Amino acid sequence: MRMYGIGGMQMTQPGTFYFDHGNQAVILLHAFASGPIDVRLLARRLESENYSVYAPMFTGHGTADFSDIINNGSPEVWLQDAEDAIDFVKSKGKTEVAIFGISLGGIFAAKILEEHPELTGGGSFGSPIVRNGPSKVRGTFLQMAKANYQRFGVDNETINNKLKWLDDNIDPLLAKINDFANGVAEDLAKIHQPYFIGQGSKDEIVDPQSGGKLKDRLVNSRDVSFHVYPEASHMITVNSAHPDLEADLKSFLKKIY
Repeated sequence: MRMYGIGGMQMTQPGTFYFDHGNQAVILLHAFASGPIDVRLLARRLESENYSVYAPMFTGHGTADFSDIINNGSPEVWLQDAEDAIDFVKSKGKTEVAIFGISLGGIFAAKILEEHPELTGGGSFGSPIVRNGPSKVRGTFLQMAKANYQRFGVDNETINNKLKWLDDNIDPLLAKINDFANGVAEDLAKIHQPYFIGQGSKDEIVDPQSGGKLKDRLVNSRDVSFHVYPEASHMITVNSAHPDLEADLKSFLKKIY
C-alpha cells in the first residue's frame, strides 16, 4: 500500500521516497548502514528543477537492528534493489533515467550503468569503487549501529551484546562488498554514458584519491564531470559541500538531458 507524505511525496515503503514530476527521472542510492535520508536534501533540490526523483531503501537497512543488514543484505540483493528502482521509475512512464549513489550506493550506480547502456547517465559521490588499501567502513558501521540502538531506546547491556555480534559477523559481508566493488572497477570501460564524480578532499572513510582514480578508469565515458570539494568530509550530500554538489549536479543534468 502506498502512503503519501507532505508535499505530494509518495512513500512506497518506510524511508523510501518518490517525487513525481517531469519525464526526466533521477534515482539516488544511499550509503551503507544508512538510508534515503542521505540524499533527501539533494532530491529536494532536483525536485525543484522538475526532475522526478526516486530514492529506494536497500534491503536490511532502515530497521531498529543493524543485524538485519548482515542477515538480509548482500551485494547481489542490493544490486536487485537497484534494478528494481529502474523498473519502478520506468513503470511511472519515465523514459530518461539517470542513476547516482553516495558511498556504497555509488558502487551500485556504476554497476547499473555498466549493465544498462540505455540509461542517460549517472555517477557517484565519495564512492570506494577504485581505491588502494582498506576503507574505514568497519569502524563507522559499529559506531552507527551503537547510535541507532540508542536512538531506539535499547538498554546498554543489550547494546553491548548486539555490538559484539556485529563485530563478530560483519567481516564476511564487507569482504563481499569489496569483491563486488573490484568487479565493478574491472568493468568501468563498459560505461559510455556521461558520468559525474563528487569527492570530498577530507573524506575520513574512503580514500580521498578514489575519485581521481575512478576518473582515470572511465576511459569510454562520453563526458566525465569530476568535482573535488575542499575541506569536505565523506557525506557530501549533507555536509558543507552539499550546496556546491547540488549546483554542480544540476548543471550536469542539464547538459546530459
